[in-house]
Amino acid sequence: MNTIDDAPRLAPKIFRFSDVDEFRNAIRGLNFEFTPFVRRISAEQAILSLPGCDVNWTRAFPRVVDAQLVENCTAIGFTMDNLNVPIRFNGSQRARPVIVIGSGGAAYTTIEEVERQIASVIFRPEVTDRGWPQAALSFKIFETTAAGLNGLRSVVREVLAAASESIDASDVPLKAAAMKESLLGAVDHAFESVVPARWTLRPNDEWNFKIFQEIRALLSDDLSQPIYSEEIARKLGLSVRTMHDVVRRYRGMSLHRYLRLRRLWLVRQRLLAGADSVKAVALAFGFWHLSDFSRSYRDQFGETPSQTLERGRSP
Repeated sequence: MNTIDDAPRLAPKIFRFSDVDEFRNAIRGLNFEFTPFVRRISAEQAILSLPGCDVNWTRAFPRVVDAQLVENCTAIGFTMDNLNVPIRFNGSQRARPVIVIGSGGAAYTTIEEVERQIASVIFRPEVTDRGWPQAALSFKIFETTAAGLNGLRSVVREVLAAASESIDASDVPLKAAAMKESLLGAVDHAFESVVPARWTLRPNDEWNFKIFQEIRALLSDDLSQPIYSEEIARKLGLSVRTMHDVVRRYRGMSLHRYLRLRRLWLVRQRLLAGADSVKAVALAFGFWHLSDFSRSYRDQFGETPSQTLERGRSP
């Protein structure tokens, strides 16, 4: 990770990433897990810390994201671009101006099919006195007006730009407090502009989201073990059809395709850490057909497992 701006007291810190794990470890306020769709990543992040809130701008890469907010805070999220490929949020995908909100402990899942620009504002402690929607189990999504969303985007851009300007040290507290108040006001306006939309009932459905979280937790217990749909469904008290439908809804792909993709990335992480052997790592993550594994790995990452391991062992 390369810091390109060792900022003064108020200025945002800006980071660029070409390594998946460095990017994962830089996320603030979220317990964050993702699986990239691309061989190599290129990402950028700006983080502005104000008293009582953080402003985050991220240029991210195609990926599956699972995240959970830390306790005692409220997070607001929205895109900063106008692409025609909407993000799949909690199982739904609509090209609408939207904002999402979560309170301490809330979780969400997204599928970002293309490179995106995303912003979030995380307030500490939780915001409970402004009439915003409450979302403690899962993040909630709301359709707002284009004016409401663009107003929020504009304030974020202006805050990030103004924070980089030179300022007397004695004026920093007043300027920071005013910036936070502007952000709160912009979020107020976005929620005041919410449009009633039936499609948001689906991604805001906590019952199905809870089922998905239970499936994900069960599947994450040991990725090296074979996945038998009937056994997983029985443990969760679901039909096999329901389980597969829930996974496809939140992952946008079949259960087995997603698990294979995730296992490949976990193998890559282990190889880059300097594992004992390709065979040992492949078997540890359930790849018993080694020639098929090598072919899938090369298709996904553009190099053989042995080449990755050699790089991992290099000084």
